Amino acid sequence: MIITPPPRFTQERHARIVEWLNTHGRVEVLELARTLEVSEHTIRRDLDALQAAGVLQRTHGGAVAIDTKRLDYGGRAAVLADVKGHLGRAGAALIEAGQSVVLDAGSTNLAMARALTVRPLTVITNSLDVAAVFDRDPLVQLVVLGGVWQPDARAFWGHATVEMLALHRADWAVPGACAVDEAAGVTASEEPDALLKRSMVKAARRTMVLADHSKVGGVAPYRVADWDRVHALVTDRPWPALAAHDVEVVVADA
Repeated sequence: MIITPPPRFTQERHARIVEWLNTHGRVEVLELARTLEVSEHTIRRDLDALQAAGVLQRTHGGAVAIDTKRLDYGGRAAVLADVKGHLGRAGAALIEAGQSVVLDAGSTNLAMARALTVRPLTVITNSLDVAAVFDRDPLVQLVVLGGVWQPDARAFWGHATVEMLALHRADWAVPGACAVDEAAGVTASEEPDALLKRSMVKAARRTMVLADHSKVGGVAPYRVADWDRVHALVTDRPWPALAAHDVEVVVADA
């Protein structure tokens, strides 16, 4: 970090913290306290205030930007971790024993995978993290899609992945969502990822999307699905704008 004279007022500290978040994607309490020449208690109070304003997500020892595109997988997983757990459990409640599920990679879907244990299922996934949840589960028929490994996404993408997926049919598809918008529908940030997600939707009778409030109202560059292809949206806040669409909106309990 470039050391400049410490800000005198709370608003100035907040502006400096937001500037660093925009540049680096994350901040640490100890480093902020030293650089801004205030106590760690003051920095924690600043971070709590900025979290309440929806600017960042507190983590152990610091905070990460809600703009998850700047973060690695570990950083993205830390954003709204508790909320993702709630979404995962609410989404799992919609899956019936004996059904088959195409479960995409991503930290929210991983939370759903953990909530899907102890029931007979077929799980088809491009995520080794999701696969590891079920690898010793005798009730689950596990299908792992291969392809080109993407370290940043912790997932398999590519034409081979799509071709393997085309061999299967499922009751539910749960594609990850980079953004959801009333007009644009469900969108993704990377073209090969979006291609695979569209293939997931095509392979299933019904589609479920898990999306916390930080993804609502945003639009990523590549289309995944319009709302007429989505049957259930699981989120953490009511979204009245979807009332005009035939989509079941499930608000997860906090």
